[in-house]
Amino acid sequence: MRCNLVADKKGMVWDLLLYIPTVFFLALLATKFWYEDTKNLAYLLAFLASFFALAGSNRVLKTRLMAVGSAPVFVETGKDFARIGFKSGLSVDLLKEVKRYGDYAGKSFGLTGLDGTGRKQQFVFHKAQFGSVEEYSALQKELDGLRDQKKKG
Repeated sequence: MRCNLVADKKGMVWDLLLYIPTVFFLALLATKFWYEDTKNLAYLLAFLASFFALAGSNRVLKTRLMAVGSAPVFVETGKDFARIGFKSGLSVDLLKEVKRYGDYAGKSFGLTGLDGTGRKQQFVFHKAQFGSVEEYSALQKELDGLRDQKKKG
């Protein structure tokens, strides 16, 4: 089974509505505490603002817009593997310990596994990245079946 992924612009808007005000207010508070001579707290808030800015940028550019080379553009499952293809043209095969982690809302899932070199790989996929809800559900069932098959074998 192969699923080609698409950019999730609606999810991007929601992520921007979450991250931009958070970074803005953390930076604003850091500036306020800097000038009030509470520099230790200012450093902490500046660090948090930087962290959320980087995390938000990575989430928007990689998983929502798929704009960077390391962004997954397709997921393919076979009899005993899961292949993730990247925008750069490279791909990685998850061959061992393939696990799917769903969220409570059912709007995204994480996929982990070991590649051919034994390195652990981790990916996050959002429901809106798939062409249809049926494709999203079918891929999750395939991945669960792959995990169950590996347990038996």
